[in-house]
Amino acid sequence: MKRNILIGIIIIMTVALIGLLGIQIYWIKSASTVKESSFRRSVNEAMAKVVYKLERMERWRAAEINPFPGMLSFSKHLDYSLFLTPYELDSLISLELNIRGIDTRFLFGIYQPESDHFVMEKSTDYRKQMIQIGYAYPLFSSDLFTTPEYLLIYFPYEKQFLLTELWGMLLISIVLIVVIIYTFSYTIIILFRQKKISDMKSDFINNMTHEFKTPISTISLACEAMKDKDLHRSKEAYDAYIEMIREENGRLSGLSERILQAAVLEKGEMKMHPEIVDLHLIIRDVIKSIRIQVEIKDGEIRTNLRAKPSLMEGDRMHLTNLVYNLLDNATKYTPRKPEIHVTTETSGKGILMSVYDNGTGISKQEQKKIFDKLYRIPTGNIHNVRGFGLGLSYVKAIVGVHHGKITVESEMNKGSVFRIYLPYKLAD
Repeated sequence: MKRNILIGIIIIMTVALIGLLGIQIYWIKSASTVKESSFRRSVNEAMAKVVYKLERMERWRAAEINPFPGMLSFSKHLDYSLFLTPYELDSLISLELNIRGIDTRFLFGIYQPESDHFVMEKSTDYRKQMIQIGYAYPLFSSDLFTTPEYLLIYFPYEKQFLLTELWGMLLISIVLIVVIIYTFSYTIIILFRQKKISDMKSDFINNMTHEFKTPISTISLACEAMKDKDLHRSKEAYDAYIEMIREENGRLSGLSERILQAAVLEKGEMKMHPEIVDLHLIIRDVIKSIRIQVEIKDGEIRTNLRAKPSLMEGDRMHLTNLVYNLLDNATKYTPRKPEIHVTTETSGKGILMSVYDNGTGISKQEQKKIFDKLYRIPTGNIHNVRGFGLGLSYVKAIVGVHHGKITVESEMNKGSVFRIYLPYKLAD
């Protein structure tokens, strides 16, 4: 997938996600507004009923005190203490609110703005809030000769109550938003991962073509040369070409085997043939086969094999390939005069093998990726370091099937050290 297409898909998905989130938030806000309006309407209805009942209670009490109301003309309503107590008012308000489904703490008070004091109140808490943002309802508004008084009510936990009323819808909305964000993020990660795998496969094919091209060309040239009848007269030249073909054919076989190893690792079908092997002997044999590559660069390989015993249980072929890949990488990634040190020592119930080099080193960021299959440290379009990016992933797999551990320490331009722990027994 081209980079521009990938960026376009991400932009479209981002816009769509923002739109969905915006709609979801708008829906939640609208639902909250509707719920708040419904709450206010219910409070107003309940308090209108309370005010009506208070006025009726006052008239009944006044009739009891004075059966001849005509004699009380121009007088104001009775004192509250004559027909009402704070407890009765609290019960009356609670009843009307509960009828309308409002079950949250409230504070009330009968307030006279002119004298700025409360004639009656449930509690002295939240007085300021009750006056400023509480619900106010006039009392005895038909009495023209009475100082204006208001029944105030305030809900300290109004917001919390409304949220609890909306919790089901809010929970579903939050879950949907989380699912959308998670799905979007996961999709983006998958897209980048697929793009990375695609680039790695392209790089693998380019490197494979580059690796196979040289031996194939050499074999082709050798075969063409051997068609010359004059060549058969010189046995030395003829044998040299035969040896060249044999070596290049062996090289092709080795490259093919490494690709097959990658396929085996991919399927998880790596077969083990455990036996008792001498790790020191394996290291020495690998050094013999790779020493010439080091000496061509005017370098050297040193050993300090101190592990006792050096015998362990493992697969000879895989352990040989493990050591070879480490030394081969140390050689390839050291441009000039490679100095490679291979050491072993006894560590607990196993052997700790370390491979040091003075190569180009590996950055901290790349160290997390070097064991990934097909991954190679980026070098642009330069193919001065051969390989498929299979070596270290294969090494890690071999260490894993032997129940061992592998670590790497490296600094740019200061070399690297790979440490591998292998237990003496596979069961450990």
